[in-house]
Amino acid sequence: MQNCNSKTDGESSVSALLETVEIETGPTPRAAVVWLHGLGADGNDFVPLVPELELAVPTRFVFPHAPVRPVTINGGMPMRAWYDIRGFDARAREDEAGLNASAAQIAALLEREIARGIASADIVLAGFSQGGALALYWGLRAPQPLGGILALSTYLPLAAALAAQASVANAAVPVFMAHGDADPIVPLELALGSAHALEAAGYALEWHRYPMGHAVCPDEIRDLNRWLCERQRVRR
Repeated sequence: MQNCNSKTDGESSVSALLETVEIETGPTPRAAVVWLHGLGADGNDFVPLVPELELAVPTRFVFPHAPVRPVTINGGMPMRAWYDIRGFDARAREDEAGLNASAAQIAALLEREIARGIASADIVLAGFSQGGALALYWGLRAPQPLGGILALSTYLPLAAALAAQASVANAAVPVFMAHGDADPIVPLELALGSAHALEAAGYALEWHRYPMGHAVCPDEIRDLNRWLCERQRVRR
């Protein structure tokens, strides 16, 4: 089942939900995965992944479209982006305002899933690349206990602020991170540093590396499917 929620596009207020693509794997979903796409893509990007997954319970996949905004690292070109990226080196100032604005929009989508009858602990916040960074950013700060955070080919933004801003409700949230050894977009060293930071902070991290670039590979899909099923079986 697929439908589109065309509430808004571009820069939107928190009260107006982001436009989404939604797929339900069975009737009366008992779990949800809110999946955030990468820079310049849109919510359709990971829709083809859903048929490749064999989950434990009927699940609603929610794929929101990011607002369109200029992105510094791409010459200021407007594109779908969760926040601005000025660079990946230590001197590049991170877009905290953009992260917070998009986090508020994702928080509204999570609240909608709860209003639809999905317990927050049955919701996984997932993302690829920039979407994975936002998933980590908000998932670790969300006031409701989530079922897990799935972060692919990405990094932990504003890592230094996490200790002061982390949510007690998600102190034990399971986190799945995966990265390609030859990723030319998000350096492996940045992802490894993020993984070490999460482990040092006591998070239940499952970390994987694959022989690939900035992409998703079959072995990764197998591993994330198993991880998602484990999260759902725990809740059955």
